[in-house]
Amino acid sequence: MSNKGKKFETEAIRTQMERSQNLEHSSPIYMTSSFVFEDAEDMRASFAEEKQRNIYSRYSNPNSNELIDRVCQMEGAESGFAYASGMSAVFSTLAALLDTGDHVISSKSIFGSTHTLFTQFFPKWNIESSYFDANDLSQIEGLIKPNTKILYAETPTNPGVDVLDLEVLSKIAKKYDLIFIIDNCFATPYLQQPIKFGADLVIHSGTKLMDGQGRVLAGITVGSGELMDKVYRFSRITGPALSPFNAWVLSRSLETLAVRVDRHCENALKLATYLENHDKIEWVKYPFLKSHPKYEVAKKQMKAGGCVVAFEVKGGLEAGREFFDSIQLLSLSANLGDARSIVTHPASTTHSKLTSEERNAVGISDGMVRVSVGLEHIDDIIADIEQALGKSFC
Repeated sequence: MSNKGKKFETEAIRTQMERSQNLEHSSPIYMTSSFVFEDAEDMRASFAEEKQRNIYSRYSNPNSNELIDRVCQMEGAESGFAYASGMSAVFSTLAALLDTGDHVISSKSIFGSTHTLFTQFFPKWNIESSYFDANDLSQIEGLIKPNTKILYAETPTNPGVDVLDLEVLSKIAKKYDLIFIIDNCFATPYLQQPIKFGADLVIHSGTKLMDGQGRVLAGITVGSGELMDKVYRFSRITGPALSPFNAWVLSRSLETLAVRVDRHCENALKLATYLENHDKIEWVKYPFLKSHPKYEVAKKQMKAGGCVVAFEVKGGLEAGREFFDSIQLLSLSANLGDARSIVTHPASTTHSKLTSEERNAVGISDGMVRVSVGLEHIDDIIADIEQALGKSFC
């Protein structure tokens, strides 16, 4: 059931699978591994792909299809595939498109597990990668080789909330005929639609803001129909598909994405402003703070700044440790995008597999704190951080 052309919030709520004979208002869960056929000819034609229909839930399922349809409408994409986690989406997308001998150019500022793919696993298949500084896109053209196939980036980045200019990246990708892939996890399709700025494929960890309550693992890739056909065929065989139940949970969550993300962003901007004026904070970064070096770029391509604020407590590692140990209300967790606010120490958790030199190269200091600002009352969020900062020294 399509509502294309309606406002974002309407599409997010009204894009649903066709109702069954029971005429349910909310979509049911199809907890089935397989689907039956009318007769031998129906079965043959289905496997020959002469018909578009559900065969086996590793390929497709009504709940996964509904989720994909919702995200495709949100992102302005032609096709998609839903995965069991964000990292399975990242790996499957890249592996489907890369061949032995290919070369990837990526921003240095990427999720730690994605970095490990580029540096430890892809080299086993003779796939090379080169990194550019997220704050110096002029480096990219000098890294391009005859075997370069993909330009990959996150924006905003994890965990330093750097912002990359999507239009600039797109122009470079088109000039050299590269596949342009963006991890849009921090922004969600509500705040930013990279395809409008020239991206070929967009990846999300649905585990984060898309779910919004820390309940399920999920990932999704959407974009060009031609490229997604290759991604689909790789994923159909290798089996990283999202479960019907998790797809159902995410589809329900997307109905409230806009209202939730609005509050996340409102709270995050208030927290960032408070921290920017605190005498125990060395620095703070948030895309919609005017002090952010790419504030104007963020305003151009994002509706608001997202839920993540990065900062450093004065006093280095020991002061940071004291701050973490003094937190009372906020959760100490490696997740983000939850209704509950979360504080994370990237150097010892999400990016611990990077060397200290690699972390410093992408702006992850030993004392960096990443706060995923939740939906609690902002006064309570600030009060907890205030009391924790009061116990840290500098």
